[in-house]
Amino acid sequence: MSSPGANSSANSAANPTRWAGVPLTDRRAERRALLVDAALRLFGDGGEAALSVRSVSRECGLNTRYFYESFADTDDLLGAVYDRVSSELAVAVEDAMAKAGDSLRARTRAGIAAVLHFSSADPRRGRVLFTDARANRVLAARRAATQDLLREGVLTEGWRLQPDTDPVVAMVGAAMYTGAMAELAQQWLAGHLGDDLDTVVDYALQFVLR
Repeated sequence: MSSPGANSSANSAANPTRWAGVPLTDRRAERRALLVDAALRLFGDGGEAALSVRSVSRECGLNTRYFYESFADTDDLLGAVYDRVSSELAVAVEDAMAKAGDSLRARTRAGIAAVLHFSSADPRRGRVLFTDARANRVLAARRAATQDLLREGVLTEGWRLQPDTDPVVAMVGAAMYTGAMAELAQQWLAGHLGDDLDTVVDYALQFVLR
């Protein structure tokens, strides 16, 4: 069942005067955003089986022809969903680390906590980023690319805070941190680590900075 907000968006999108006076570029961008929102709701609640051109179009109240205005197929759309959620996660992590100051320990803790909180605050995010990203080929490919970017980011951050670190040590540490963070999020989302986020983050920090 769609949420009230989803119904409101669908009704608005279906209104024939909805796009009156709106420039073509803006119309297309808004319709694309509606489709991504709908796909996140459907995939997040029902997985890959819930996602089709018709179901997504119906969810946001658009004619199917508007689907093909922005996406080649549902794989293309699902990739866009992942890109949006991962971008939102990156912003959340960056904001948390910025507020933590310039201590390696504080920034690392803030980053771990932000990932776990963001992905579990809305279970649909976790499903896209971690849970289904192992089995779905589209999400798996996106996740692999994101892992590479994260590893490079960890290396850059590490060298900024500890410039004298041996390059090989830094690369090994970044690789291990990146893989461990993905597994930690997976176990957290599955409920295997309890429900005390602060405790989980404290333990994770001990292993990461050991």
